Amino acid sequence: MAPNERARKNHDELFPGHVSTLAVTDPELIETFDNFAFDEVLRHGSLDARTRLMVQLASMIASQALSEYRIMLGAALTVGVTPVEAKEIVYQAVPYVGMAKVFDFIHATNNVLTERGVELPLPGQSTTTPDNRAQKGLEVEKQIVGSDAVESLYASAPADLVHIQRYLSAHCFGDHYTRTGIDVPTRELLTFGMLVSLGGCEAQVKGHVAANLNVGNDRARLIDVLTQLLPFIGYPRTLNALRVVDEVTAS
Repeated sequence: MAPNERARKNHDELFPGHVSTLAVTDPELIETFDNFAFDEVLRHGSLDARTRLMVQLASMIASQALSEYRIMLGAALTVGVTPVEAKEIVYQAVPYVGMAKVFDFIHATNNVLTERGVELPLPGQSTTTPDNRAQKGLEVEKQIVGSDAVESLYASAPADLVHIQRYLSAHCFGDHYTRTGIDVPTRELLTFGMLVSLGGCEAQVKGHVAANLNVGNDRARLIDVLTQLLPFIGYPRTLNALRVVDEVTAS
């Protein structure tokens, strides 16, 4: 009882020399899961391996799957995800998942990189200063979300909530989306994967489906992302996200 040949080949490319302890203790489950995640699902869509692993890592941070994250980070580095990209995935998670949940993943990432001989800290990727982060953030927010939509958010915000809109512009977009290391379309895919994996964020998922479309990630690419996340986040969250994709792309 073992995964099929294609699943084993795909698995070995990601985890060379790795022997799963679960393959010994839970062979039926591993056969089913590996055949699904590393064969059947991989045959659908057109995501390259690097993008697939990056989105899965973002999803695992949101899902708080620390042990699986460590294993998959090793696979991501094996297929060519750079140390800078790996760290940027974690940094991108901070405004969406929250530092309390991201904290352990920062340390796990540092440990994996150090084990592979990567010297820390990595070169800085920030492009803003305390003086221009709000303006630069607002500019990229309008690029991603749309000028009319952003102006509407500010105009409709109650007086006691305007500061939240300013935080979104300066912190979420100014401190994070303006960073180099990962381009804006990829950051939007990562954000989409995180929001889907958090669950209960359908309103935000809807906004970021639209944002993905604005930066060039079409319906097919979003469905590809959800397909590759399915084995790791399950059907309910995947189906909820697909419903949102349908709603936004039908309008």
